[in-house]
Amino acid sequence: MPSEDTRFPAERLRVLARGLLQAWGMPADLADATAALIVESDLLGIESHGVSMLPQYEAMWRRGQLRLEARPRLVRDGVAAGLFDAGAGLGHAASEQAMQLAVVKARTAGIALVGVRNSHHFGAAGVYARIASRQGLLGLVTSSAQGVLLVPTRAAEPVLGTNPIAFAAPVPEDSPNQDLVLDIATTTAAANRVKVKALRGEPVPAGWVVDGRGEPVTDPQAAREQVFDHADGGLTPLGGSSDGASHKGYGLSLVAQVLGGTLNGGAFSPLHRRSHGTNAPANVGHSFIAIDPGFFGDAIDFRRQLDAIIDVLHATRPADPAQPVLVPGDPEAAARAERLRAGVALPAALLRQLGELAADAGVPDPLQPD
Repeated sequence: MPSEDTRFPAERLRVLARGLLQAWGMPADLADATAALIVESDLLGIESHGVSMLPQYEAMWRRGQLRLEARPRLVRDGVAAGLFDAGAGLGHAASEQAMQLAVVKARTAGIALVGVRNSHHFGAAGVYARIASRQGLLGLVTSSAQGVLLVPTRAAEPVLGTNPIAFAAPVPEDSPNQDLVLDIATTTAAANRVKVKALRGEPVPAGWVVDGRGEPVTDPQAAREQVFDHADGGLTPLGGSSDGASHKGYGLSLVAQVLGGTLNGGAFSPLHRRSHGTNAPANVGHSFIAIDPGFFGDAIDFRRQLDAIIDVLHATRPADPAQPVLVPGDPEAAARAERLRAGVALPAALLRQLGELAADAGVPDPLQPD
């Protein structure tokens, strides 16, 4: 049976995340930045990448895979490029710094790419693309991944990760429209969305997860086990099946691996696991690209033209009048407004997990009743 959710103000989630990260050894300033980025994912409705990740981070830290005391270091610095080493820490703070640096460089060079290597999970890719669009630039984000979860088209076992791609572009500041923000996993659904389905006891849609014979797995607990515990089967590429053009999702995942990971010295997980084992730091890589539209023309005119494109899309006649046409970024913007007003909903199973983490770490749990 689906579980009941309880809503909490975002600030309580930030307090808990910050407290846990500091208790596990992360410096206070990085913990503050990381907690804010984690909870921003929850506010945007991307709950698979928010506080639900904290139990996984704690497990990685306890087995020595995740070095939360690490501070990102800028190891290469060029006119239009840079490279950070995340020191085997979480990717959030390093990623925020990398995109901010890419924005600064792009204002001079027109376009810039700043990479990150030796990282781990960084949350939702779109959070970092938005850093660029909020400052009037275009942002493009790619990343490799630690997990070996995506089953390539025609395969029976996973080889690639969920390897996200995100893109953001700004509209005029006074526009009623939201910035255009596309944030996608290159699998049909992110692995942690399967985890959230299991936490809530909700069926997994057919086409998200397949077993080693290519058959769909829809039971939430069985799907979670198939993705995280079994050597065969796993997540389908974006498209779901050969008939649904899954070769496109498979190809995009490979592009994200090369551009986000391999380019920056990041690992390819199947090979990394063979040489280092499963408990070594994962050496995930990320790439952050910022583009200044003012280098190529009038920046204000660019925003106006994008705004006009979005207006046309919003005005497109819908197949169902009750479901108007949206553009990428609309659902997240609506979720953020609603969750800032009503709170972030957490399932009971996750609340129990977070309470146990807080008790083990010896930190106050602001999500429990007084």
